Amino acid sequence: MSNNPNREWLIVKRPEGLPQSDDFEYRESAIPEPGEGEILLRVLDAIMDPAQRGWMDPAGNYFEPMPLGEPVRSVVIAQVVKSDSEMHPVGQIVSGLGAWADYVVAPAGSVGPVPAEWGHDLSAYAHPLGTVGATAYYGLFEVCALKGGDAVLVSGAAGGVGSLVGQFAKIKGCKVVGIAGGPEKCKWIVDELGFDGAIDYRATDDLSAAIGEHFPDGLDVYFDNVGGETLEAAIDNLAIGARIGICGMISEYNQTHNPEPGPKNMWNLLVKRARIEGLLVADYMHRSAEGLAQINDWINEGKVHYKVDVREGFEDIPNTFNCLFDGSHDGKLMVKLADPV
Repeated sequence: MSNNPNREWLIVKRPEGLPQSDDFEYRESAIPEPGEGEILLRVLDAIMDPAQRGWMDPAGNYFEPMPLGEPVRSVVIAQVVKSDSEMHPVGQIVSGLGAWADYVVAPAGSVGPVPAEWGHDLSAYAHPLGTVGATAYYGLFEVCALKGGDAVLVSGAAGGVGSLVGQFAKIKGCKVVGIAGGPEKCKWIVDELGFDGAIDYRATDDLSAAIGEHFPDGLDVYFDNVGGETLEAAIDNLAIGARIGICGMISEYNQTHNPEPGPKNMWNLLVKRARIEGLLVADYMHRSAEGLAQINDWINEGKVHYKVDVREGFEDIPNTFNCLFDGSHDGKLMVKLADPV
């Protein structure tokens, strides 16, 4: 094990709007020791995810808020370096909740082994073969109840979840259009991922009308990663019996004021006999092996493609995290801290 100190980024203030440098504090400490029923993890990759922004708020979201003065909570890929559990032998590669740190202690069973036998680079387990892939799979097939031939709209379509949702829907014979920011991302989801069309929200004055041009008969499924005005525009364009899955609302995570009540067109859910449902991948983790095995088959068959944006530089993690909110990342964003041994 390294003789170097354990580097950590602590959250010391509740961010107001976009997180700022003084919301965090860099610290070096001794490498912790695992106790009874615990394991010591060496973090290999810290996964940047918009949900972390919600965990920083005083109300939290689906987790308790991050305690001030403690390392920033993060999904990680890590290697077991000390263990007090037969579940986790030393050397095992795992994924789960960790922190912006070189080393973290975790309860046995709180992280899951990475199926290294599938033979992919570790970055795959941060994207299609991890919680991101499970979110897309169960969100689309369970919450949105996708049927072959559905007309599908995906927001955040060039992001980790959205890019997979669109590809899964295409595999099932659906028409798929994605909403993304900028011509390069729109071109990628059409040319590389096989979407039928793309809407550049940055270049569109009337998003509702743009959606209507692609779906004159309405949407059967809308997979939402954005919320706000984008959700409202989608509700304008529903087909009878439409299903909306709410996966994320990144447009609202850094708001510093109370948003206007809305969407203002919820009446259309009644008119179209549509439904809207939120989704958390935690509800499906007991079934994750099933979905991830299917995604692995699709990757091996060349039906699913993915892109990761791997950064380096522990000292720059807070700035890297903010790339999620200005769109300056290209693929699932992660920070590489170490290589497995």
